[in-house]
Amino acid sequence: MLQQGIHRLVWDPRQPTRRAPHEIHGAIWKQIGDEPDDCQKPADKPLILAAYESKPFGAVTAYMESSAIGDSLPEMPLYVSPSGYVLVPLQDTYDRAFAALPRRWSSVLEK
Repeated sequence: MLQQGIHRLVWDPRQPTRRAPHEIHGAIWKQIGDEPDDCQKPADKPLILAAYESKPFGAVTAYMESSAIGDSLPEMPLYVSPSGYVLVPLQDTYDRAFAALPRRWSSVLEK
């Protein structure tokens, strides 16, 4: 989809493993045809948020932020055109969605 001009914003909340050291970002990058980069993540922030900008002629640029479980989610760019984006307030969106859950389900998730 990226090579067809469809932009993406991805957060993978899973920790890297021996079998998947580059998580979802590495899988996406490999599908594009590039080798997963060895982005230097701080040891205390092993999770990646990535905004993918799809450019003309199939080129893709990834903008990444590192995070950890328990961190507030940052605002991230969501590209709506090459070089044009809106900032997505991820933490505020998550908080509002969680607040709207029925108490039964929010108590299950809080455990």
